[in-house]
Amino acid sequence: MNLALVHSRARSGVRAPEVRVEVYLAGGVPRMSIVGLPEAAVREAKDRVRAAIMCAQYEFPARVITLNLAPADLPKDGGRFDLPIALGILAASGQIPLEALDEYEFLGELGLTGELRAVDGVLPAALAAADAGRKLIVPAGNGAEAALASRVEAYTARTLLEVCAMLDRRKPLPAATAPPAVREHGPDMADVRGQVHARRALEIAAAGNHHLLLVGPPGCGKTLLASRLPGLLPEATEEEAL
Repeated sequence: MNLALVHSRARSGVRAPEVRVEVYLAGGVPRMSIVGLPEAAVREAKDRVRAAIMCAQYEFPARVITLNLAPADLPKDGGRFDLPIALGILAASGQIPLEALDEYEFLGELGLTGELRAVDGVLPAALAAADAGRKLIVPAGNGAEAALASRVEAYTARTLLEVCAMLDRRKPLPAATAPPAVREHGPDMADVRGQVHARRALEIAAAGNHHLLLVGPPGCGKTLLASRLPGLLPEATEEEAL
């Protein structure tokens, strides 16, 4: 099989649109090209991926390698596509099972030694992967962020070799775990003396989910009161927090 498809995610503001990393191997003078509106960091992935594959004791195919990052009109930036590109090359060359890629999405920048480095924008990607019904594999440095989306089944890896071992069903990856929630105790309304009307306005705004505008000369207590409003609010739901 000379064609492989790997699922990943781009970054577009607070959204994470899906990117299909398509890898095709053909005969001819060995070379590697990346199409699909890649910026400089994505085009440079060819050198990082080649070194990472060889350091992981896999063979880098001496073929014409064409990489298409679809959709073609979506700008692609950063090193987040290094891992899916490497896996696509290995799958297209028959070194890892092709069918194992279908149920996962991959994000991660590769070092020359095959080490996986953290990328940004993982939380929107985790939420989108959950909506798509796929599992997510991210670098170990992004595990806590990915685990904040409790609906997604996320796993972490430290190297390209660990991901390949999981796809070969030789060794499972650890699940991503979120850090323990810590309740921060901010300024308390009990510190405020007087300001009866302003305090009442804050309480009504907090209880009724209203907007609030504080107007007055400098030093009258606007900042003092506003900084204590979060202490009146209930804990955010998971959807609100995300």
